[in-house]
Amino acid sequence: MHTSIRVQVFSACLICAYAGAAAAQSTEEEDLALAYGDKSTVSLATGSQQPVTRAPSVATVITAQDIKAMGATDLDQALESVPGLHVSKSHIGSKPIYSFRGIHTLQNSQVLMLVNGIPITNVFQGDRSQIWGGMPLENVARIEVIRGPGSALYGADAFSGVINVITKTATDIRGTETGVRVGSFNSRDAWIQHGGKIGSLDAAFYLRAGNTDGQKGIIQQDAVGASGPVSEERKAVDARADLFKDAWRFRAAYQQRKTGVGVGVAGALDPNARASENRLYLDVNYDQANWAPNWDVSGVVGYYDIEQKQADPYYTLFPGMIGNPGHSERHTHASVSIFYTGFEQHRVRIGAGYRLDDMYKVVESKNYDATFAPLGSMVDATGNPALVYMLPQKRTLSYAFVQDEWSLAKDWALTVGVRHDNYSDFGGTTNPRLALVWDAAYNVVVKVMHGEAFRAPTFVEQYSINNPVQQGTPDIKPETIRTNELAFSWQATSALQTNLNFFQYRMRNIIQLVGNTMQNAGDQSGRGLELEATFDAASNLRLSGSYSLQHSRDSVTGQDAGMAPHRRVLARADWRFVPLWQFGTTINHVADRMRQPGDNRAKTPDYTLVDLTLRREKFADNWDANVGIYNLFDRKAWEPTFKGIMASDLPLPGRTLLIQLQLNL
Repeated sequence: MHTSIRVQVFSACLICAYAGAAAAQSTEEEDLALAYGDKSTVSLATGSQQPVTRAPSVATVITAQDIKAMGATDLDQALESVPGLHVSKSHIGSKPIYSFRGIHTLQNSQVLMLVNGIPITNVFQGDRSQIWGGMPLENVARIEVIRGPGSALYGADAFSGVINVITKTATDIRGTETGVRVGSFNSRDAWIQHGGKIGSLDAAFYLRAGNTDGQKGIIQQDAVGASGPVSEERKAVDARADLFKDAWRFRAAYQQRKTGVGVGVAGALDPNARASENRLYLDVNYDQANWAPNWDVSGVVGYYDIEQKQADPYYTLFPGMIGNPGHSERHTHASVSIFYTGFEQHRVRIGAGYRLDDMYKVVESKNYDATFAPLGSMVDATGNPALVYMLPQKRTLSYAFVQDEWSLAKDWALTVGVRHDNYSDFGGTTNPRLALVWDAAYNVVVKVMHGEAFRAPTFVEQYSINNPVQQGTPDIKPETIRTNELAFSWQATSALQTNLNFFQYRMRNIIQLVGNTMQNAGDQSGRGLELEATFDAASNLRLSGSYSLQHSRDSVTGQDAGMAPHRRVLARADWRFVPLWQFGTTINHVADRMRQPGDNRAKTPDYTLVDLTLRREKFADNWDANVGIYNLFDRKAWEPTFKGIMASDLPLPGRTLLIQLQLNL
């Protein structure tokens, strides 16, 4: 262990030890366990609420109270606390890469993100957005995460993991909350949210605006050998509405982003371009328990539209080479799901749905052609099959699934499910799951699970044209994965909960560039384990941590698949040292990130970061305050770049200070 790491870990341990000593002497503190909310159930595993320990998946729940305790202000900070999941980033716009169990790709299309159970995947590149710009957490009630495949329920892209972000309802807010946050990099945020009654409706509203200059970490050598700071400026607006009556719920959301482009689209520094995007989400849900004897029914109709505007000013791909693409896509979807409990010892779920993905607008201006030859000036390529990077495209999807939760014997439960998806452009795919859960003792649960999943080809992978470095293949096949898991949950004492799981997977038909054409050309296998524990050391002191270990191998070369950390250690202490005051510290150690096969650069250096948070509740009656210091010791840390992009890795922010005030009315 390097000396700097020893110093950081030793310092953080001293803080935790002092907290524990003080806590042992206190008799008046509130019970810390009450500050964490309901983490005992999860709905993501089967579509209905189940105890986390008995759910037929490896699941993690992050509550709003957890988010406050860790001082997280953005979704990526919260997700970094999940075992087996590391949040890296891309050189393009500094977009997050959610690396589950060693599966680490540039567009990160092997991860399905849901908001309130509805996918927000973009069909263009298979990510959440080309211009993501973060997701704030003030309006988030809980985050549910499953590691491993989920296509038997959720279809495409539920491949290496599924993330479901559940926003707050009127019941969660109960009144008006308003807050401000300021901090390093000229960061400023303000928000207001309200939950209450409008006549007979339960209504919740949220509005937030923020901006930051972003960190100015230095790239030593970009794609053309230049050096300079990354561009992580961001301006953002978020608005949400949630209306509920009886069995009906209507949700609407709007997001506006204007961001810097990170390093640059092609890995060459582009400090001037600013990318913009508008996103609109609408859905109507119906959820009726006991709709008829032994029948529960739910359904949803939804729509979302993403408008990625052309950059202002234009993107500079390389010096002298300028391009300015943009696209818009809309998605319309409807689904229905029914639960039947009329069979003894069975709970059967049957569902079906339809989806239309329509990339209805593609625009582009550029000063080069499909061979990189200069055109002499900027040319509008929109609609020109000989110049434009893609033409508008559509695809439809219809699907059906069935799932049976069977209590087959005392202390034994078997979940069996299968889903078939049929796409208009690449055909059908069928994906099963099987999970056996055994209550081996009153405090021990054992799970054995098998699942299969697929990742749908994106429109770029199918239909890209006139791109000098990437041509699509219309008849390309989806990627597939098979995963086996063995998990143990042990409540050793009333104060100590531990979980251990082992996993093994095999990916096939990985979509990769061969020359300049997208092809099914790769296979990858992986294995590993995830260990986590939570210990309530005293009524006001909680210790938690996890250890993640994985090894992924590129089956074609036999070498390490690269990019993702082999080892990650997360440790956290939360201490309520006097009533209404809470102190927390987090240590995050990320280690052993190898390069991709054929990349001869040295592996990316390990890092250990320490964060501190101090929170004061209900001062002056209705105010809460939070101070967070992230990367306390101002350590230099990097995330790896992909082979052939540029020589340098991506710098992470140095020491960062954020101060937050919130008024609860």
